[in-house]
Amino acid sequence: MALQTLFQLECDPRDPMEAFDSLRESMHWAEARVDFARKLVLGVQRTKSDLDLLIRRASKHWRLERMAMVDRSILRLAVYEMLHLEDVPPKVAIDEALELAKRFGAKESGAFINGVLDQIYNDLLKDGRLKNAGSDVSS
Repeated sequence: MALQTLFQLECDPRDPMEAFDSLRESMHWAEARVDFARKLVLGVQRTKSDLDLLIRRASKHWRLERMAMVDRSILRLAVYEMLHLEDVPPKVAIDEALELAKRFGAKESGAFINGVLDQIYNDLLKDGRLKNAGSDVSS
């Protein structure tokens, strides 16, 4: 839900809640997941410039604007989860991003996203910015 909304916002920038509600009506999403997806969309949109800065630093040879829209949306979603969702271990956020890349991305998306997120994870870990990395360190 969140990825589909973020992707739509890449194609048609507008009010995030308007985009979310429009997709929700047409897709008939399960109500139990709607609140979490809404939280993700609003969070990513609110912190997008910070997320993009981290993604730019980690993808030295790729300009953000040249990335596939779906890859860019997946990266933003995963980085937001790593930084702001204390109940989602960063490695889980990365694994979920890779699953989304397999389902919605191009053939090379998984490797690209994995490389960028691994770099971001290591940078955030080194800087002490991951609040919930304790459960990740040994995995």
